[in-house]
Amino acid sequence: MPELPEVETVCKSLAATIIGKKIKGVEVFWPKIVKLPDVEQFCQLLIGQTVQQLERRGKFLLFYFDTNVMVSHLRMEGKYSIVSSDEPYDKHEHIVFHFEDGTDLRYKDVRKFGTMHLFAIGKEFTEMPLSGLGPEPFAAEYTIAYLQQALLKSKRMIKSTLLDQTIVTGLGNIYVDETLFRAGVHPERLCTTLSADEIEAIYHESKATLSEAIEAGGSTIRSYINSLGEIGLFQLQLKAYGRAGMSCLTCGTMMSKLKVGGRGTVVCSACQK
Repeated sequence: MPELPEVETVCKSLAATIIGKKIKGVEVFWPKIVKLPDVEQFCQLLIGQTVQQLERRGKFLLFYFDTNVMVSHLRMEGKYSIVSSDEPYDKHEHIVFHFEDGTDLRYKDVRKFGTMHLFAIGKEFTEMPLSGLGPEPFAAEYTIAYLQQALLKSKRMIKSTLLDQTIVTGLGNIYVDETLFRAGVHPERLCTTLSADEIEAIYHESKATLSEAIEAGGSTIRSYINSLGEIGLFQLQLKAYGRAGMSCLTCGTMMSKLKVGGRGTVVCSACQK
């Protein structure tokens, strides 16, 4: 699933190509992706509207038009591309936004897990899915004190807690594994056992890991590409995720894989005791 760095990269690449374009029509071939309002209203509300800006909140893309904002989650396989309106449809392109300039913004999703919500501007943060999100790792409210308070209240393991989007939004399986490896914290540690120094290390490494991933354009593990068809490169810098059975880049110990909260997790038994 695309995480914060991948969605940030998609946001930037889309913004560079569609801001200022006006929608003349919308086609929906898989209605279940549109969660709010109903499909007919969704299409009618967007016709005639111009893309004003794009933003990201956690793993969500926010498309701001003249009077409405579309909140989009890519889930496992969702992708946006900009093509000529004359381009034949791919069978996995489920929603198509036709612009007046003869180009399309097409949403492709092999698994059809993605979601779209359309709100009047100003309502997007007061309703689900955005209203339940915790602070982002780059937000002013994401402080060491906040993280310490949130973690010490949790009775769960640290990895499961960091994956909880109501605690911190934007972190997923890849970057939690990387953060905990870099912080030297075992993913099965109960949050209540963490020291102040360990929580501070998690705080700093979560921000550093995400910053480096954004700079590298995200991680292409399976099928992620941005809207320009470019892959990310941060997978070349991963020190934990996907390295089960390989030597730890820090100490040489064989890295192992386990399940934490149902998620595949890679650890170094020496560096993360």
